[in-house]
Amino acid sequence: MPPDPAPPPTPLLTMSRITKTFPGVRALDGVDLEVRPAEVHCLLGQNGAGKSTLIKVLAGAHHPDSGRITWAGETVTLKSPTAAMRLGIATIYQELDLVEGLSVAENVHLGHEPTTAGFLVRRRTARTTTAALLTRLGHPEIDPNRLVGTLSAAQQQIVSMARALSHDVRLIVMDEPSAALDPDEVDNLFRTVASLTADGVAVVYISHRLEEIRRIGDRVTVLKDGRAVAVGLPARSTPTRDIVALMTGRDVAYAFPDRPAPQDRPGTPALHVQGLCRTGEFEPLDLTVHPGEIVGLAGLVGSGRSEILETIYGARKPTAGQVAVDGRQLRAGSVRAAVRAGIGLAPEERKAQALLMLESVTRNVSVSTLSRFSRAGWLDRRAERIAAQQATREISLRPDNPDAHVRTLSGGNQQKAVLARWLLRGCKVLLLDEPTRGVDVGARAELYAVVRRLADEGLAVLLVSSEVPEVLGLADRVLVLREGRLVHTSPARELDEHRVLDLVMEGSPAP
Repeated sequence: MPPDPAPPPTPLLTMSRITKTFPGVRALDGVDLEVRPAEVHCLLGQNGAGKSTLIKVLAGAHHPDSGRITWAGETVTLKSPTAAMRLGIATIYQELDLVEGLSVAENVHLGHEPTTAGFLVRRRTARTTTAALLTRLGHPEIDPNRLVGTLSAAQQQIVSMARALSHDVRLIVMDEPSAALDPDEVDNLFRTVASLTADGVAVVYISHRLEEIRRIGDRVTVLKDGRAVAVGLPARSTPTRDIVALMTGRDVAYAFPDRPAPQDRPGTPALHVQGLCRTGEFEPLDLTVHPGEIVGLAGLVGSGRSEILETIYGARKPTAGQVAVDGRQLRAGSVRAAVRAGIGLAPEERKAQALLMLESVTRNVSVSTLSRFSRAGWLDRRAERIAAQQATREISLRPDNPDAHVRTLSGGNQQKAVLARWLLRGCKVLLLDEPTRGVDVGARAELYAVVRRLADEGLAVLLVSSEVPEVLGLADRVLVLREGRLVHTSPARELDEHRVLDLVMEGSPAP
């Protein structure tokens, strides 16, 4: 007879029947989570499912109303983030909590600086240990003396990981760690995670990218509406259809809306960019986007994609080149001129760069159009509210409550609020930078449908996304960038993911 299979290892962490209620909302309703040593346990669920609340309970930032937490076989109470860290639990949030005015080394050792005689900071030791951690993470090129505020989003993610590793951690929680990383960076992240688990460290990994779960995960727990609807599923063998159905409560196809047949687009383009460049960021670029067309910019992080959008929008002043809307040239480096001409931008960091998080949905939608509701110096709030609600209903923002604070919305509905702002403004050209970053699989399909419908109604859309399938699935034409230079342009139908990745890696000359 074959030997009996080995029993599963004793869990490092067990969270049993965890509940947490906020005013009017039951965020966690008896959630269970079990994490074993040296495993990658993936936590899945739509925005609002309770993932963030659960990891904040684990990090000691929230106190559960009821339930039990067991760590290494002993019942514990996580009274604060410091208590969690002392046990060996480190959390890397999606919204990184780094101090931009401090150096890399100072951020890595913040709160536990190496000292002499208990009060003099040993800066050389801090720099040396930081350099060793960055080398372990595969990024020895990051200077420990450099200010964090000057780093890219991807580099800041690495610094946040180094800070977690600077403690004696036994479990690391990673919340959407790959959101700002290009494919090479993701591969490096996965190698780092594999190295950690080989050393016995457990990882709780949160991501909306199901393909990542297949590559990196061992087991999966799925949350929906504050409850664990599946615990400990095998990550590699559970069908995607089953996981999506558990997350959403329905069978959702991760599909893009039908794209119209290719067509010649005569006449003046809605957006015409000629010879636009910024020294050190991107080389001279020509592009056009016609009414009703979606054009995608594909490239790795650092290829100049976001910088191009921000320069078109006037947030960055170009070194040379021109931007025209409907044939009329815009004043360079002027957001006001761009908005007046009909350009709208949905930026990558919508919480920091687009939304007024403490304001209502109405104010977030109307903020670019307030003069329309001004009467003799007074704001007609009723007219403002009616117009904002009409705009949000057009794109199915939920809940249908214009008085709700935008911070209470899911990621997908926050993005819809940004789109509604530009709908209300009546923009002609919409610039979308990572439109589905931090958006769950169900809401993505809704956003894709909204963008496609807006294009079908005559809006010109210029799209940037780190996810190549998203660019290929939404765009009519694709421009491929490498290191700030245009290397290829063609209809999306003529490309596939492998071809795009070859282009961004090799940088074949533009046809």
